[in-house]
Amino acid sequence: MSNYIVFDLEWNQGGSIREQELKELPFEIVEIGAVRMNENREITGSFSRLIKPQVYKKMHSITGKLIHLTMNDLEKGAPFLDVISDFFKWAGEKPVFCTWGNLDLTELQRNMDYYHMDPLSVGPIEYIDVQKLFSLAFEDGKLRRNLEFGIDYMKLKKTHPFHRALSDAQYTAEIFQKIPESYLSYVSFDNYVTPKNKRQEIHIVFDEYAKFISREFDTREKLMRDPEVISTRCYLCHRNLKKKIRWFTPNGKHYYSVAWCEKHGYMKSKIRIKKAEDGGFFVVKTSKFISRELAEEIKLKQQKSKLKLKKRRPE
Repeated sequence: MSNYIVFDLEWNQGGSIREQELKELPFEIVEIGAVRMNENREITGSFSRLIKPQVYKKMHSITGKLIHLTMNDLEKGAPFLDVISDFFKWAGEKPVFCTWGNLDLTELQRNMDYYHMDPLSVGPIEYIDVQKLFSLAFEDGKLRRNLEFGIDYMKLKKTHPFHRALSDAQYTAEIFQKIPESYLSYVSFDNYVTPKNKRQEIHIVFDEYAKFISREFDTREKLMRDPEVISTRCYLCHRNLKKKIRWFTPNGKHYYSVAWCEKHGYMKSKIRIKKAEDGGFFVVKTSKFISRELAEEIKLKQQKSKLKLKKRRPE
């Protein structure tokens, strides 16, 4: 039986006047706090440790104002390898990680890489982004609020200072307990480790949309020639659909298309090209059914994009 592991990280960074930023480690984790929850989302334990800095020995001015810790405090911490090894032992087998937002799991893996620890997975990691679920359950699904906003919205007591790892993990857990059960299926994927072959690619269908995460490609050009990437297959009846609006891009990063399904109507697809940690490229494609009016708006966007492209071309 898996545990929910709600965790939060605090980190220091380079780029100050006194210390240059390391490209391979822009953020050095200095504190980890976590709450363990059972399948009923009842709290069953906690974990809190300081980590002694090895890379950035000066506190960045912005960080110092946020995290309520000094370098003297951090000197009392333990080495990263010891703390994170203890954390994974405490978390147990097959933990379901939960965070507020999409940064902590990525930075945890980046720090692990720096210290040559074994990777957490061979591909994207499924996790729960409580910040996203809060937006889906109580707002428009697009806004991303800070943690204190969520606590105030839910009228929960603020008993500890924010921007300490255990406090923020506890607050996240309290909000997670209030998320209706029906939203827990809206899982997220951390793509620090990207799919490397077709078997590792992610295909998942939610109530209102579908998501596809492609394997990694050497170039954007190869990526945008891949049949699976540019397909417009109905994710409900699995038929290949005729495109009403062919793939186009207004900015070179996002691509849009609209196809028609006789059974389900207009299907909008959006491709976001992302750069992998090792320099390759992959896409996150989402598809959802839309109204005729929204399809017409996308057609106008395509026409404007064509006009802009035409103006840029030399006479």
